[in-house]
Amino acid sequence: MHTQHSYWQLFKAVYTKDVTLAFRQRAEIFNPLLFFVIVITLFPLAIGPEPALLSRMAPGIIWVAALLSTMLGLDKLFKEDYLDGSLEQLIASPYPLSLSVVAKVAAHWTISGLPMVLLSPLFALLMNLEQQALGATVLTLLVGTPLLSLIGGIGAGLTVGLQKGGLLLSLLVLPLYIPVLIFATSAIDTSMMSLAYGGQLAILGAMLAIGLVSAPFAISSALRVSVS
Repeated sequence: MHTQHSYWQLFKAVYTKDVTLAFRQRAEIFNPLLFFVIVITLFPLAIGPEPALLSRMAPGIIWVAALLSTMLGLDKLFKEDYLDGSLEQLIASPYPLSLSVVAKVAAHWTISGLPMVLLSPLFALLMNLEQQALGATVLTLLVGTPLLSLIGGIGAGLTVGLQKGGLLLSLLVLPLYIPVLIFATSAIDTSMMSLAYGGQLAILGAMLAIGLVSAPFAISSALRVSVS
């Protein structure tokens, strides 16, 4: 009979394994973050250093960069486990596959999403984002990037058995990212007008709550279909 302690031990083992492997392969951590930095630093060079223009475009630029950076590591989310056979072991395990899925998605967010959240104030200042919008930028990324990882996990589960599933993964995931992008940038735009942005943030929070409840089961079903 499984106990809460044994469930926690499984979650911890899967999460620790993925994070440890990512630190051993430094590119897993630095590639998404480096891409995020490059995209944000190239925009001022491309559109000019005019402060008003940069400030107006900053919410969209930051969030598009975060979205694309999150997608970089999605193709490998379950791929290595699929290739070495450990994914089949997780599926055959008496423990719920959804628990292992949550641990792997949490590790993906820790590696790709959390660094972007921590560095976002610096890049917001680089884009001349107004002071009152800094908090909104951090909050939308803190709530929105885990949702991006959860949605991306569904696409990664569906394409894990394909030889070159990166393009198909992008086509599957990008349309589902659009609502997150719309509400996140809307919250930052609203904060720049010194208006309350709690409504947009609440919608993002509700989407994250729905994702936390439903996405692990959707990913588990997708993995079972792909592996069978």
